[in-house]
Amino acid sequence: MTDSATFTIPEADDDETGEDLGGLDDLLASLRSEAEPAPKRGRGKAKQEAPAKDFKAVLWASADKLRAQMDAAEYKHLVLGLIFLKYISDTFAAQQGKVLQTVSNPESDFYLGDDPADHQAALEDRDYYTQENVFWVPADARWESLRARAKQADIGQLIDKALIAIENENQTLRGKLDKRFGAAQLEPGRLGELVDLISTIGFGDNQRSGDVLGEVYEYFLGQFASAEGKKGGQFYTPAHVVKTLVAVLAPHKGRIYDPCCGSGGMFVQSEKFIQAHGGKRDDASIYGQESNPTTWRLAAMNLAIRGFNVNLGQEPADTFARDQFPDQKFDYILANPPFNISDWGGEKYESDPRWLYGRPPVGNANYAWLQHMLWKLRPGGEAGVVLANGSMSSHQSGEGQIREAMVRGDVVEVMVALPGQLFLNTQIPVCLWFLTNDKTQRGRDRRGETLFIDARQLGRMKTRVERVLTDEDIAKIGDTVHAWRGDGEVSAAYEDVAGFCYNAKLEQIEKNGFVLTPGRYVGAADVEDDGEAFEEKMKRLTGLLKQQQEEGSKLDAAIARNLAWLGFGAE
Repeated sequence: MTDSATFTIPEADDDETGEDLGGLDDLLASLRSEAEPAPKRGRGKAKQEAPAKDFKAVLWASADKLRAQMDAAEYKHLVLGLIFLKYISDTFAAQQGKVLQTVSNPESDFYLGDDPADHQAALEDRDYYTQENVFWVPADARWESLRARAKQADIGQLIDKALIAIENENQTLRGKLDKRFGAAQLEPGRLGELVDLISTIGFGDNQRSGDVLGEVYEYFLGQFASAEGKKGGQFYTPAHVVKTLVAVLAPHKGRIYDPCCGSGGMFVQSEKFIQAHGGKRDDASIYGQESNPTTWRLAAMNLAIRGFNVNLGQEPADTFARDQFPDQKFDYILANPPFNISDWGGEKYESDPRWLYGRPPVGNANYAWLQHMLWKLRPGGEAGVVLANGSMSSHQSGEGQIREAMVRGDVVEVMVALPGQLFLNTQIPVCLWFLTNDKTQRGRDRRGETLFIDARQLGRMKTRVERVLTDEDIAKIGDTVHAWRGDGEVSAAYEDVAGFCYNAKLEQIEKNGFVLTPGRYVGAADVEDDGEAFEEKMKRLTGLLKQQQEEGSKLDAAIARNLAWLGFGAE
């Protein structure tokens, strides 16, 4: 979030924790009061504002209290749906203010005179909103209208009607909003309390409100992924993993595609990369496909709040069975397909033209995904794919032969082994495949060569169970690939680094049986010479081991005597 989007949070007592936030009514009152300028304290010291990330954490913990008997898998749709509704209503209200200022200003080209009736009519003129890419929100669907009725027993049905009205007025949202509020299994009054809580967030006044809302939205997706466990991975890929794909592919412009797009995180990071490198959002066209109807709607909302012009197909659909873009080829493909999926319907695609390197096994879709993406690349296009580590070495059901054919076909550009514990929903170690149909496009001619990177030692533990790649880690991987390609993204020349990266020729990969595990190629990291001769070091360490064993024996004997004295001796 930007600095201007910070919120003031009540200071916790020393014995409070982030999970014990007190009563909901007190929290709501505090948040409302803190949204206003903080009053001076007794000594004239203004209350310090907490970082925005603390606000997100408070919002999550508070919303979590409202779940009642509803699990996170169901509850996320209520929270994210209301956040979306609040955002588009706030941006609509902000645009109303701009329209009023324009039509009532005598110096404006759109001045309508002093009649308030004319001003009011202008506020309801759709053209003032659509030309600024602001969603049109009908009067009964606006947030303040819903908030005024939040305590009514039928508030769930009213929200559903509001979402239907918004869909009817905005073609790009038609059929994509999740209307389940009327059927929500919440205790009486809980949904109204959630509406009140969401009301404390303001999006319309900030110039970068799309970024603010997007980051809150991304935070909730991540939190729900954690709460859901295994199912969370169906809609959320950790941002640092996506950033690594983007750092390597460097998608500046063109068509970007994700055949299993989840909640759309790949597109969000791609857009951030384009803007960070001086490009414009319109430089890229975004295409995504998702089979899960609920996740498809999540992606539509997540991208709509950021103002993306995205094509998610006419409906949620299985990528293998119903390709929503059958005639399209793409410049960049980024994907995190479900790992090792066995029920992908492989028996139905025996002679599919996508299987250029061999028919994928019916019991595992990994090589079906890889070949589908190769099929969808335009000449010179590039793909980055997250897959389970087993894909690099498996020989089951003909996978080894497909992998060999892909290497001989010179479409495997870079292989990256990642550290474990990157995903909240699975402990399966993962790797990154980077594919291309032309290794001469970037800079150096790398035909017949593949770059291997072993990044398993990178990252830091964010919690006991979750590891994250830092910005420095991501830059190290990305810069290494760009130096190897010689594409001008970095000025450094590429060099093999023992234990980290290695440029392998086809002959070396063939000697390794076409196994693509980076550890087989990068070797061991160089160890600094400490100046101690090997024989002397062995003698010293052997003596130290003997000394520790003797001390251990003495300690064991002392423990035995003490136990015997206490009456716990061996019988």
